[in-house]
Amino acid sequence: MRIDILTLLPELLDSPLNNSIIKRAKDKGLVEIVVHNIRKWSKDKRHFRVDDYAFGFSAGMVMQIEPIFLAIEELKRERLYDEVIFMSPDGDLFDQKIANTLSLKENIIILCGHYKGVDYRIRQHLIDREISIGNYVITGGELPAAIVTDAIVRLLPGALGDEQSALTDSFQDGLLAPPIYTRPAEYNGWKVPEILLSGNEAKIRDWEYEQALERTKRLRPDMLRENN
Repeated sequence: MRIDILTLLPELLDSPLNNSIIKRAKDKGLVEIVVHNIRKWSKDKRHFRVDDYAFGFSAGMVMQIEPIFLAIEELKRERLYDEVIFMSPDGDLFDQKIANTLSLKENIIILCGHYKGVDYRIRQHLIDREISIGNYVITGGELPAAIVTDAIVRLLPGALGDEQSALTDSFQDGLLAPPIYTRPAEYNGWKVPEILLSGNEAKIRDWEYEQALERTKRLRPDMLRENN
C-alpha cells in the first residue's frame, strides 16, 4: 500500500509516521508513506506562496487551487490512485468501517488543509472523499491525516505482532472492547475476574461478549441504535 500526504507543514507528520506500529509496517515493506510539501508546486519560486485572500468578505487566507492541482496531477501520472481524500471538519465522520475500507486500497492521496481552507474548486473537482475526525476545528489537516493513516496501517496484515489483535478492537464488531487485565492477578486487594483465570476459552469468550455488550449499552448506546 502507498499513502501520499500533501501538506504545507510536513514536519508535523514526522514523529507520528516514523514511530511505533507505522514505522514497523514501513520497515517490513507493508506500506510506503510519502509526505509532500505543497510549496514544491508553487509558481512563486521566491517566497513559495500557496495562499491568497478570499474573494468576497470572508476573513482568512485560502489555499490556492493551482499548486494542489499540479501536485495531484503529477502524482496521478506516476500511478493509479484509488481515492483522493481531503481532511475536512465537514466530511464523513471517520470510523472503523471507513478505516477497514481504506486499508484494502492500494494507493491513496490525503490532502491536508490549512489557513481558512482550500479553494472550493479543489473539493468540487479533485477530491473523491472528504473525511472528518470530529465535529470541531483544529489548525490544519496534518494531525487528522496522521490519525487516519495510523488507523489504516495497523489493519494491514503483518503490521501488528498478533494479527488477531485488530479484530478484537473496539468498534470492529459494533461493540466496545471488553475489559482487559494482566498480571498480577491481585493488586492492592483488586482482583482480576475469576473467569479470566479459569482457562475455559468458551466461557471466557461468552464473558467477553457480555462485558462488551454491557459497556456499549452503558457508554455508547448510540452504537447499538446504529446497528439495529
